[in-house]
Amino acid sequence: MEMHFATVWESIADVIPDHAAVVQGARRVSWREYDERAARLAAAMVAAGLGPDAKIGLYLYNCPEYCEANYAGMKLRGVPVNVNYRYLDDELRYLLDNADAEAVVYHTSLADRIARVRAQLPKLKLLVEVDDGPGHVDGAVAYEDLLAAHEPMARIPRGEHDVHIVYTGGTTGMPKGTMYEIGPFTANYLAIAPPLLGLPAITDPADAAPLAAQLVAEGRGLVALPACPLMHATGLWVGLLIPHLLGSTVVLAESRSLDVAELLETVEREGVTELVIVGDSVARPVLHGLEDARAAGRAYALSRLTLVVSTGAMFSKEVKQGLFEHLPHLFVIDILGATEGTMAMQFFTKDLLSDTASFNLGAGVRVFADDGRPVEPGSGVIGMVATTGSIPVGYYKDPEKSARTFREIDGVRYSFPGDYATVEADGSITLLGRGSNVINTGGEKVFPEEVEEALKTHPAVFDALVFGVPDERFGTRISAVVSPGRSTAAPSAEELISHVKTRLAGFKAPRDVHVVETVPRAPNGKADYPSAKALAAGEAAPG
Repeated sequence: MEMHFATVWESIADVIPDHAAVVQGARRVSWREYDERAARLAAAMVAAGLGPDAKIGLYLYNCPEYCEANYAGMKLRGVPVNVNYRYLDDELRYLLDNADAEAVVYHTSLADRIARVRAQLPKLKLLVEVDDGPGHVDGAVAYEDLLAAHEPMARIPRGEHDVHIVYTGGTTGMPKGTMYEIGPFTANYLAIAPPLLGLPAITDPADAAPLAAQLVAEGRGLVALPACPLMHATGLWVGLLIPHLLGSTVVLAESRSLDVAELLETVEREGVTELVIVGDSVARPVLHGLEDARAAGRAYALSRLTLVVSTGAMFSKEVKQGLFEHLPHLFVIDILGATEGTMAMQFFTKDLLSDTASFNLGAGVRVFADDGRPVEPGSGVIGMVATTGSIPVGYYKDPEKSARTFREIDGVRYSFPGDYATVEADGSITLLGRGSNVINTGGEKVFPEEVEEALKTHPAVFDALVFGVPDERFGTRISAVVSPGRSTAAPSAEELISHVKTRLAGFKAPRDVHVVETVPRAPNGKADYPSAKALAAGEAAPG
């Protein structure tokens, strides 16, 4: 059996056909239906002229069709491509053109954007519409009609060197496609998924289905809920791909933005065992939801929720402590990772906590100074975190960016996602932030994430973003937008600046602080710095 997601999932569907694969509200898709519907869509794509390596854009909100279309693309040895549903014409056209997309599956509420760019995408062969309201593109085919018109595609052998692509936009620049070989990528996840349940790693893909059948029979299967979009790597990889390798049920919230009451009710109703989040942007509202429920005498039955996995944003010690107060049985995994690779992973219980942004380095992970030498522990030198192991082969159609990000040092190929850190005397690292966001103010380098975490320790601050703005004297000065906590008066700028100075060097404190109702973030919880800068300038947020 090949090391390939589609091949492993097919074997799982054969042994637990009636077990739920995907759930959203009242919709329940069994593994039998999941496999068959994906095979019908794959057959339709082949009939439209798609084949191995064909790129298939998924321009969808979270829904079962997203999961099915991703599976269908893998079945035919094509390449599903995530498309951010916030993208408007220019970014949408750029991504689909850059990806050489031959098909796009999209919600009808987004059809007007597809209609405006399709003429600039000559490689498109198939447009598939998932009905979520008014909207239609001439020549497009309704998703359910397409499935009904085709018999399931026969299963085929697949190549372990097939490509898996996830597009990432980061905080600057146009989106870029990060490429992995699907065989090693699948193998990596089969190795790390079973230990989440205290089981040995899987090295033979043929062992996945028997394990899934055993877990379901014993009532020990994961029920995972990604509280973030599937169109981002955290939702797709941690919330969908990994759980499905164990035959788990993936539960999707119905709301298209974070609705904490709905989220907690869904966790309770579906017996969710694993919640996938993006740092404090999800964890803090969840904590407030638990606090509100307790105050109202509403106790959620969350005894089955034993695992919270976070990656993609800071997950503060204080918020972890708050969650443990409500859920003392919880096990938390905080991952320092990016689309370009995983760098570190920390494990927490109520009795085992460490400081925010402190990580123990994983095997094959190092911190290099600007001169290419490893940073010595306890030296205080700032370096860039690099990782080996399961890393991309490069960026799609971008050899220059690939050469900058994926480099060889002393015969070892490393991925440099762009995160900077210091190495402590005990060998652990303190994450500072992304180099692309660093602020140079008066000759001093300041990482916004460090200042943001300092601001959020103030009891009146719920969220914060920090960025640089032009300054005649310093070249760039540090500015911030903050949103106040619940039932608290908005803090003054002077109070917040003074608070930061009690925790960080004075030059790192913001010179301007703007209190806003909501700090702008992307759907996955990551910082939206352009909108934050616009709010600080009194302008409308872009997009």
